Amino acid sequence: MDFSQDIVLENSRVLLRPLALTDFEPLRPVAAAPELWAYTLTRADDPISLARYLTDAVQGRQQQRRYPFLIIDKETNQAAGSTSYYSVDEADARLSIGYTWVGKSFQRSGLNRAAKHALLRHAFDALGCERVELETDARNHTSQNAMRRMGATEEGTLRSHRYTQGGIRRDTVIFSIIRPEWNQLRQTVFQQFDVRG
Repeated sequence: MDFSQDIVLENSRVLLRPLALTDFEPLRPVAAAPELWAYTLTRADDPISLARYLTDAVQGRQQQRRYPFLIIDKETNQAAGSTSYYSVDEADARLSIGYTWVGKSFQRSGLNRAAKHALLRHAFDALGCERVELETDARNHTSQNAMRRMGATEEGTLRSHRYTQGGIRRDTVIFSIIRPEWNQLRQTVFQQFDVRG
């Protein structure tokens, strides 16, 4: 994966483009809800933490550790949140999708699923991945249920996996989608977004 390339992904519902420091103002009102950050590794619900979040994300791309995207809702043309590729392992043809958050007014609208479709399609079709991983805090049942609804397979829980807010060790639930499952999922779960030209 070429981290220096500006990757733009879209389908009928969402546009994903590289996250930039200049996205601060459009994201500020979207990120301001504290409940969005209850189970994330860091917070971004105030101006200082949002600026730090954007700086860390952009630096992560420069260091080839993470490729962050801005999520744009094509129905309203508004910034709606962010998501990323990370843990990219070309030798093993796998990567992770995460660091995902979507503003409260965009939740339960299909936007997150549309963003996952665009990311999965690019991972499998353009990047040649054989496996895409998703992970979430074991306490975040809403996120786990969303992953199950989109057809990801729960693989297990990594106990005391990583530090989260406040220096707490969290358990992490791992999900995955593998290449043999992708064609079926794109025709079922993601069918409304998977219009091929």
